[in-house]
Amino acid sequence: MPVDDLHGSRSRLTLEIWHPNCWTLEVTEETPAGLLAHTVFNAANDRVKGHFTAYGDTTAAVDELVAAAEQSPLTHSVVEMQRRHDFRGRTPPGNTSRELFVEYDPENSMSDVFIANDFVQSAPVRVFDGREYWSLFVDDDREGVRRRLDAVREETNADITVTKITRADAGVDAATWRTDELSGRQREVFELARKRDYYDWPRGISARELAAELDISKTTLLEHLRKAEAKLLNPDTGALS
Repeated sequence: MPVDDLHGSRSRLTLEIWHPNCWTLEVTEETPAGLLAHTVFNAANDRVKGHFTAYGDTTAAVDELVAAAEQSPLTHSVVEMQRRHDFRGRTPPGNTSRELFVEYDPENSMSDVFIANDFVQSAPVRVFDGREYWSLFVDDDREGVRRRLDAVREETNADITVTKITRADAGVDAATWRTDELSGRQREVFELARKRDYYDWPRGISARELAAELDISKTTLLEHLRKAEAKLLNPDTGALS
């Protein structure tokens, strides 16, 4: 989405990002699981510790991601947390999740660069399939936003795509934002179903044809759609699906 579409000064941006030497991008590209990045703390030796939720459709997928994080040359330690209280405020996507503290070098993170350019993070960072998805606030006009993003790109050598821009005080359809609650696979299946007019009447494609296009069974397709629809229609139930 072009930055020229921005109107007003205080805005919310949704960004899709790739940048080099990032352990979260590497492990999510290598494994069928994802990460939610919550909070970063200062650690010893000029390192940081980040609080992450690893999530996936199966326990094996999450185990694979944790093992990849432990073996990554870009991490120094990975510690699993015993969850006593759900302090994140929302249920992670996927069927299973695990809380992690990961120690790593801050120069491989985007957080400090965004802060230095006056962006304010408004939600946990979603990481899956080798991409980060950021939701940020910024108080500037469109030219200022463009300059700030260019400065971030230059400093980090990051590939940044603006996928959504809205005024921070504008009403946003809740269903649009709730798609962030879907796992990567659920979102892929749901978005393709919408694109192929599966939800139109009469339907533009059958479940069997849609499953064949995705190279999965009809049963698996319907299970992904059921879980996606449950999260979109009932976002506050707290059910892990």
